[in-house]
Amino acid sequence: MATGLQVETIESRPFGENSYVVHRPGRSDALVIDPGLEPNLILDYLRRHRLHLDAILNTHGHADHIAGNAAMKEAFPDAPLIIGRGDADMLTDPFLNLSAMFGPAITSPPADQLLDEGDTLETAGIRFAILLIPGHSPGHILFHHLDQPELIFGGDVLFAGSIGRTDFPGGSYDQLRDGIHRKLFTLPDDTVIYPGHGPATTLGEEKQSNPYVGLHGYGNAP
Repeated sequence: MATGLQVETIESRPFGENSYVVHRPGRSDALVIDPGLEPNLILDYLRRHRLHLDAILNTHGHADHIAGNAAMKEAFPDAPLIIGRGDADMLTDPFLNLSAMFGPAITSPPADQLLDEGDTLETAGIRFAILLIPGHSPGHILFHHLDQPELIFGGDVLFAGSIGRTDFPGGSYDQLRDGIHRKLFTLPDDTVIYPGHGPATTLGEEKQSNPYVGLHGYGNAP
């Protein structure tokens, strides 16, 4: 748990995708980031903690990060579904969101709100600045918490010791690397990043040791 925010990580099989339930202690409104393929786990958590869903946030439109959108909207129809403008079409197209390539087609309700680079979003008493870093998907956004503690919900941009795949349609290693260097590695080293897969890490750790984008030499995309 980050001081000042309650961050609950809920991992969905089979891809080990991280969904996040985020709320302020003492408040009953919450947001969910990237509801995955096991939305029942998220809904169970919300019920147990008597939380009301204020918004559904998607970092990008790949199927493992949007598969739970429909269940969230069914349970909380007034919660807006929010995604970056460049990935909005992926919500309703199983070929664009890649589910048609790997198994049963997955679709989501359409977005209620679209975000662009530089936008500010406030929901459940939590303020975010929106960063756009394409390369894993064309319209991939990150949610940068504007208050203390400084943290980022980063989807599939930067992982502990790795980065998001860039071999999917619309991917670009150069775009991903350059965005990480310009928009993430210029932030304080102790900024925590909550990724779409794997454990949380800090920007300082990845700046020093990430084999793909670290500042002490990096190779090619994984």
